[in-house]
Formats: sequence, C-alpha cells, structure tokens
Amino acid sequence: MREILGRRRKLLFRRGGRSALLGAALHCATEWQWPVLPGVGIRPVGRQPAGARLGLGERTGRRCSCPDPDCVVPGAHPFDPGLMAATTDPRMVRWWWTNRPDAPIVLATGGRAPCAVSLPAVAGARALAALDHFGVRLGPVVATPTRWSLLVSPYDLAELGELLHSQDWVPSSLRFHGEGGYLVLPPSQIGAGRVRWERPPASPKPSTSFGQGGPPSSAAPWLPKVSTIVDALVMASTSTPDGGSRLAY
Repeated sequence: MREILGRRRKLLFRRGGRSALLGAALHCATEWQWPVLPGVGIRPVGRQPAGARLGLGERTGRRCSCPDPDCVVPGAHPFDPGLMAATTDPRMVRWWWTNRPDAPIVLATGGRAPCAVSLPAVAGARALAALDHFGVRLGPVVATPTRWSLLVSPYDLAELGELLHSQDWVPSSLRFHGEGGYLVLPPSQIGAGRVRWERPPASPKPSTSFGQGGPPSSAAPWLPKVSTIVDALVMASTSTPDGGSRLAY
C-alpha cells in the first residue's frame, strides 16, 4: 500500500510540475490576450566534459530539437508549428501543451501583442538600475542567464526607425522584437537555462471610468512605450566591457 501511495505522489508531482507551463500559456492567451505557441524545446545528448576552467567535471549536454546541429538559440525559437500559428484560443493551447508538456512558451510579438527590446544580461541589469534611478516605470522584464528582455507596448517600424536614427550609435547586441518576431516566456527551459521574470507583470491600474459606467480596464499587464527606455538601453549596452557589440545569446 505504501509503495502504491508513493507512486501516486510521484505521479502527481510530475503532473504538477508540467502543468506550470500549460497554466502559464493559458494565462497569457486567455487573460492577457497574448498569442502564444510552443517552442521547439531542447533534448538531452548524454554526458559531456564541462569547461576545464569551470572545474565542473561532467555535465549533461542539451541540444535544440530542431534539425540544425549548430542552432545558436537552442530551444528558444518556433519550429513546428511555425510562428504564424500563434493563437489565443484556449483549446489550441491546451492541445499543444497536453501533447508537449515541456515545450517552451513562445510569444508572437507585435500587432496587438507586446513588443520587446532585449540586451545582454549584464547590460540589462545596468539599464534597469539606471531607469529605476530616474523613476521610469517599467513593465515586465524577462530574464535568461544570458539576456534580459524588456516588454513594451506595440510599436511599428517607422516609430522604431526614428528612435534609432536619433542615436549616435546602436550596439549590435540590442535586439528588437516587433512585428513578426518572438520572445520566450517564463517558466520555460531553454538551452541557455531557465527563463524567469526579473520584473513580474504588474496588474493594470483600475479604470476610473468603470465606476461611472465606462468599460473595465484590460487585464493585460501595463507596458511602457519603447521611446521611454531605448536611450537607457543603448547607453547600458555601449558601456558594457566589450563595447556592447557582441551578439551574445
């Protein structure tokens, strides 16, 4: 009897762990109306020597599940289905993560969905410190061990072009996730490591007109405009030790 109960506990634990991704994907799609789809994910490739200078001995290697053996963003991109399949339909989201419970959550950026600006993690920490110092209100910030991504309200190429044109120099380490782009969301696991919220999504402020018969406020998290943060991101990327020119994944 104890053995049977132990197996049940293990089964429930596994289900609970895997359901976190499904729950997060459903929340994004239904509560926030963010179109999502499953990412390609990663697969183990056995044990391999770790870097000698790290002194870690052996570790389990992981590769992207896509056909490219040299994929530079393992697990952190769409493949099958493609990006155009992103949806807010809860039935489709449930079907995807029921069949692939460990798949990363990929947000299709742009359109009516959030956009994002990402930069190397060290530069990202500096940028957030600078923005906090000047009292700039920030939206959600997604972090991996190598990159941080600041979510912003949707922008178009014309608006982005004007902002970048006004800069003396834009480091190549900055990435802009707009229309036709994507971003991996927490609590996904990718080749670079665990995806987490450095700044979790904040609830929007209640609509003042709702009590007077106006429409209720959107449930989606509040997002800043890209124009309010791009200067600090360029400055932080430029001041990184390598000049911010290295495209670090």
